[in-house]
Amino acid sequence: MRHSSVRAITVSVSSTVSTMVVLAALTACGGPDASGSGKGQVSPGAAGSGSPAASSAAAAVAPPSPTRAKKRFAVGEVAEFDDGTSKVSAVLLAYTQPVAGPRPPDPVTQGGDVWATAEVKVCNTGGENFSVSQFPWSLAYEDGTRIKVTGLNGGDMPKPEFPSGDEVVKQGDCVRGKIPYPVPGDKRPARVVYAPQGLDEPIDWSVPAA
Repeated sequence: MRHSSVRAITVSVSSTVSTMVVLAALTACGGPDASGSGKGQVSPGAAGSGSPAASSAAAAVAPPSPTRAKKRFAVGEVAEFDDGTSKVSAVLLAYTQPVAGPRPPDPVTQGGDVWATAEVKVCNTGGENFSVSQFPWSLAYEDGTRIKVTGLNGGDMPKPEFPSGDEVVKQGDCVRGKIPYPVPGDKRPARVVYAPQGLDEPIDWSVPAA
């Protein structure tokens, strides 16, 4: 480290008997390095909390969320989505009301006086195995009413039946069948709703008027 010499500058002022001595001390410690390298200074873009590199490294990578292209489908249109572990396709093939069942449902205990069916198909188009059943499927009415499955199967229920219990679907396989619902005979649902685990919101198919 170098220091500059200390010089005394004498300033004489006329008509006065006093002499003012001004001392100026110049040192290299307080100034820039003589080499001009600028050591000790922080240049723009240096690594730190505000740098792009640090921000990118600190950013957390969010896990993929379930995705699908549309929210509402027509009968026969295939909905495709990724639930994070599997790629799934689902479709409402037909809605039929009324249909023959073992006997008319009880409107008091079952919520309807005739039987209706939603014929659906679900496929595993890639990824891990998953299970399907009737229970994620329901009927939605304009007045807000929802009708869920009864879990009934066998006997005189419309065939082919969609599984009422969990059925494993391997990659490349599909499951298809009819799901029965006890419904009021004087009105039709607005939508068939599919709400499997892994989706942030259900998939709907519009039910056409009779």
